[in-house]
Amino acid sequence: MQEKNITTYALIYKHNFSPYTITNLKRNNSITMNTLEKLCKILDCKPNDIVEFLEDDN
Repeated sequence: MQEKNITTYALIYKHNFSPYTITNLKRNNSITMNTLEKLCKILDCKPNDIVEFLEDDN
C-alpha cells in the first residue's frame, strides 16, 4: 500500500471497504476472495503479493 500511496482512509472512503475488513487485514485475520480481488485491482498486484498460505498445525 505504501508503494502505491494508498491509505487505509482511502480504502474505507474512496473504495468502500468496511472498517471491519481493514481491521482483519491489519490483524492478519481471514478476508474474503472478493476483498482480495478488490485489493489486487486497487494495488495492481497478484494475490500472492498480498497473502501467504500457512498450513494449520492441527
